[in-house]
Amino acid sequence: MAAKKLNVGITQGDGNGIGYEVIIKALADERILDLCTPVIYGSSKIFGYYRKTVAELEQNPINTNIVSNPADIHPKRINIVNCLPENAFVEPGQPSAESAKGAMLSLEKAVQDLKDGIIDVLVTAPINKQAMAGEGFGYPGHTEYLKQAFEAPEVTMLLVSDSLKVGVVTGHIPLKDVAASISSEKILSKLRQMQQSLQRDFGIVKPKIAVLGLNPHCGDGGVLGSEEQDIILPAVQQATKERILAFGPYSPDGFFSLGHYAKFDAVLAMYHDQGLIPFKALAFEQGVNFTAGLPVVRTSPDHGTAYEMAGRDQADPRSMMSAIYTAIDIYRRRAAYDEIQANKLK
Repeated sequence: MAAKKLNVGITQGDGNGIGYEVIIKALADERILDLCTPVIYGSSKIFGYYRKTVAELEQNPINTNIVSNPADIHPKRINIVNCLPENAFVEPGQPSAESAKGAMLSLEKAVQDLKDGIIDVLVTAPINKQAMAGEGFGYPGHTEYLKQAFEAPEVTMLLVSDSLKVGVVTGHIPLKDVAASISSEKILSKLRQMQQSLQRDFGIVKPKIAVLGLNPHCGDGGVLGSEEQDIILPAVQQATKERILAFGPYSPDGFFSLGHYAKFDAVLAMYHDQGLIPFKALAFEQGVNFTAGLPVVRTSPDHGTAYEMAGRDQADPRSMMSAIYTAIDIYRRRAAYDEIQANKLK
């Protein structure tokens, strides 16, 4: 039996950033329609504006379909759900209240359609968190918004590529609050969730997870901090008792510079930049942000709005393409895993 062709929902993100350009470029190859049915949540007017800026479409136009209800989704076209007001306008490279509101409307409609089963997976284009906060978006980012929207007890930001997967214990919080925000139980909870996701979403039967330290040189035996001995190591030891293949803590500088990450299936970092800086340095072009722990599949490219490139046909679509492909792959792996588990011999 042929695999189900998925409806892939794609939010526009900030309309003044590179979101539309990477979406358009990612969907420019007509073969994408053999793999999935794209459903873009945004504005057909703004889509049309950016389509004119992408040079490769001059010789290879793409067919779009304006969607007003689920029955209108066309499997052989790029579908656009108009979520923004008709008078929406675009100012490439300029963060604005208008673009922040558009990003919020796009996300809200896509999430509702995901809940209603109209789309199968969600891919989110980059947003401007500061601009959205100014318009009343009460969340640090997509991850926290989706956690509440789907009532997930725990979620983990997981950056993934073919060669590296990095999760974080603490996400979008100030650096000064990190040390007080980590605990053995929180680290252990993240390790449990990462193991489950690596098995269910990525098909890794016995994943090996490296755990990073918090302080320089892992605290140098307590001279530079005691979190490694008091908090991180006990969590790793308990994870081992639970048959989770967790190892560490490792000092991040040597761990990445010497290539030790290649020996593991995933890495758990203590805070956002500790994990994302090396990830983006090593896998930026194909990197994908995946939210582990949700009952639905959500991915995103691993870059931001890149206002300095907006409207100039300079944006690289590879991370957006990877986000689309990864969402489809995870959906199918998860379905296969759940079927196997349901039919497992007692």
